[in-house]
Amino acid sequence: MSELNHVSMSPHIRTSTETSDLMRDVAIALLPAGAFGVWNFGWRALLVIAVCVVTCMLTEYLYEKLMHRPVTVGDLSALVTGLLLSYNLPATIPLWIAVVGSVFSILVVKQLFGGIGQNFVNPALAARCFLLVSFGGQMTSYPAGIDGVTGATPLAMANAGEEVDLLSMFLGTHAGCIGEVSVVAILLGAAYMLIRRVINLRIPLIYIGSTLVTVVLISLFRGEGLPTVHYFLAQLLGGGLMLGAWFMANDYVTSPVTARGQWIYAILLGALTAIFRLLGSTAEGVSYAILFGNLLVPLIEKIGVPKPFGVKGAKA
Repeated sequence: MSELNHVSMSPHIRTSTETSDLMRDVAIALLPAGAFGVWNFGWRALLVIAVCVVTCMLTEYLYEKLMHRPVTVGDLSALVTGLLLSYNLPATIPLWIAVVGSVFSILVVKQLFGGIGQNFVNPALAARCFLLVSFGGQMTSYPAGIDGVTGATPLAMANAGEEVDLLSMFLGTHAGCIGEVSVVAILLGAAYMLIRRVINLRIPLIYIGSTLVTVVLISLFRGEGLPTVHYFLAQLLGGGLMLGAWFMANDYVTSPVTARGQWIYAILLGALTAIFRLLGSTAEGVSYAILFGNLLVPLIEKIGVPKPFGVKGAKA
């Protein structure tokens, strides 16, 4: 029985797949959204993406060198953080702000907490929220196309009671951030990750579904009746919900590992996203919802841990 007390640290599931393999697949999956963003917003979008990626990777390399720690930039996690952060920025963002956000994501959120696997929230989303609080004007000035003319996002228009072009929202030819405008491009990347078994359907589908259910409940609570199909689809296609659900909510480090925990986590994200969107002061709720959910993951995991097999009276 004494041998049962000598258990190694988690994780206990071993696989030949390395972090760099997973990150490479995520980076490949992000390419369609980025390519469309460059096509839609012009070369300025490519410059923002390049600045974020280079700054994230350089920050990780320099910090680990200065701290005499193993250099992990080769695992490509900093590359993915740079891509995700840039995709959550407007193409018109001043480049120095993109640099500040990139340094914050890697240095403050990731490295100061121990590096990959130790960060308690998604670095890219934490940096985006930091920039929204610090530079709200520049972060909410969304170009509507390659001409650089800014305008309101379709989701903001829908929440204001205006009609929006659903086809434009699906394809991505509208105002918004670089990598979140095109739903079809995001879904192409999601399909690649599913084929490669980088992710599963549980968290994304429950997240999206619970968001829409909460939208209906809020509409009924307000006495507005059932939302129209047009408004319902606008909530589905707009506001970065697809990018958040497929690429950020199911981050390995900041999401639950148990099935029960993933259900609780995804439902919570959906409810918070709809509440922030419809009852808050901003049309966007995905970033804040996921960050809040990340903070609650340790508590959710305690609820989600199954009862140990064969242990009488063990608590979940």
